[in-house]
Parts: sequence; structure tokens; C-alpha cells
Amino acid sequence: MHAPTPPRPAIKKSRRAFWLKQLHMWHWMSSAVCLIGLLLFAITGFTLNHAADIEGAPVVTEKSAELPPALLARLAAAVPADAKAPLPGPVADWVEQNFPVKASNEAEWSAGEVYLPAPRPGGDAWVVIDLTTGAVASEVTSRGWISYLNDLHKGRNSGSEWSLFIDIFSFACLVFAITGLFLLQLHSAKRKSTWPLVGLGLAIPAAIAVIFIH
Repeated sequence: MHAPTPPRPAIKKSRRAFWLKQLHMWHWMSSAVCLIGLLLFAITGFTLNHAADIEGAPVVTEKSAELPPALLARLAAAVPADAKAPLPGPVADWVEQNFPVKASNEAEWSAGEVYLPAPRPGGDAWVVIDLTTGAVASEVTSRGWISYLNDLHKGRNSGSEWSLFIDIFSFACLVFAITGLFLLQLHSAKRKSTWPLVGLGLAIPAAIAVIFIH
């Protein structure tokens, strides 16, 4: 004899329990991945909104050195046809060893010098190499930790690895938000204020945008 088929309400309840378990699992996993990032972006959202009030004074550090003759000769022989090109490998290594900059960016070449911009989160930097004398000068500007975190929020001058992190973080936030929405749907029958609160979360920014932003 075949086992009796479970009644339809029992099947429906079993499916609901399965999806509820899955949604809870994905919700807490995505929230764990997003936690530190959400704190960072929430705090820097506030600091960016009040950047004029809490902006720190920039600190500028200058340094100079002399490029070894062998490297200067190699640099002079590597002058490209285009105005922008990376430094030769040995010269870039020497720059990174003697100055607190990354020399992987494209340099700007002119008749008498090579200018290497090295922007960074929370500051700026550059190195100039004289093609005639081999004199090297640099300037590093730091605007403090708040500016550094603000630039991470914007992804400004933070590199491809940080850009990849933002993409992964954004996807995790989407999973967190979408699973939260489905959990709201599953629990809304017993929580009558669910959808009014969701609607309020939409209505407030929409009203501000329509009424106060021109």
C-alpha cells in the first residue's frame, strides 16, 4: 500500500518552513559579511555630509634625493614618444624604495623632467625627476584619517582591489536587503505595522527629494 498523501495545508506549511529557514540563513550570512562595511559606510556617510565642519588640516612632507647615474641614463634612454608612460622597472623600484609612493601609475614625460602623480585616499603625492641632473623631489600630503575613510567610501584613488571589495560588499548588501524584504513578507501577517513602516522608509526620502531638492 502507498503511504497516504499529506494534506495540502501540511505541504504548504512545510514549504513555508523550508523557505523561512533558507531566508534566515542567507539573511544572517549576508549581514555578517556586510557588518563592518555597513558600519564604515554609515559613519563615513555622516562625515562626508559634514565634511566642511570636521575637515582636518593637511600635513605636507617634502623629500629630495639623487637618482643614481646608471638609472638616470636608463631613464633618459626610455623617453617615450607619448607624453604619458610608466617609469622603467628599475627606476620605479628605486622610487618606491626611497619615497613613500607607488610608482605603478603612468608618469607624465616632458623635455626636461618626468612627473609621477601618486594620488592616494586621504591625500596626494607626486615625484619629479630631472632628466638632466637626476635630482628627485617629492611631496606627500596627508589630510588625516577622516579624509582617508571618506575617500574609501567614494572609492577615490583606492585601487582595483578596493573596487572589487565594494562590488562584493554591494552584492552582499543586496542579498541582505532582498532576504529581509521576503522575511518581512512572511512575518507581516502577524505584524501589522510592517508595510506602513516600509512605506514610510520610501515616502520620507521621496518627499524630501521632491519638495526640497530643486
